[in-house]
Amino acid sequence: MINLIFKDVLIQKKLILFYIATIILYLFIDVSLVKIGFLYSMVFITQSFSYDEKDNANILLNSLPYTRKEIVSSKYIGSLIYTSLIIFITYLGNFLLNGKEVLFLWKDILLIIGLVMVAISFILPICYKFKTQSLMIAVGALFGMYMVIINYLSPTLKDTLKDLIQKFMTLQEIQMYFVAFLTIIILYVGSWLLSIRIYERKVF
Repeated sequence: MINLIFKDVLIQKKLILFYIATIILYLFIDVSLVKIGFLYSMVFITQSFSYDEKDNANILLNSLPYTRKEIVSSKYIGSLIYTSLIIFITYLGNFLLNGKEVLFLWKDILLIIGLVMVAISFILPICYKFKTQSLMIAVGALFGMYMVIINYLSPTLKDTLKDLIQKFMTLQEIQMYFVAFLTIIILYVGSWLLSIRIYERKVF
């Protein structure tokens, strides 16, 4: 399974240099570290998945000595590893550019990882059931609906979402963090099991 995770890194080894360069650019213009961490984590993960759909790569994967459960599990475990890698790159870049002693608050790190886990919990089962292209169409449609809602139907939604994020960042109660963490873990594991079930039934 480690080789499957390492494969995704090798495939994107040239893109990683591009990721680092653009992350540094965003740090120069003072973009939020949370936004950078979440955005690049999602790009890395979805890009690695889209490569598996090219040139019948899934047929090749299934001819290797890995079970379908291991193939799916490598994506879920790999997603956390890739996110940690992006966080480290952003952390290091911010330190080298700004020389700040406290670069990432632990709440920032938890927020990035939590957002990625929630997003992946919905994205991967859809990708396994359909194709990444279908996901992009769905995301585009949902984004269009979101823009219509916040601009016309519920203009206060955007402010409400910002308030919720700000409240999370200022929470002090350990119990609230525990509930949020437990909820995300259950969602992630449930998505993981669902993806395995979907992938095991696919015919290539």
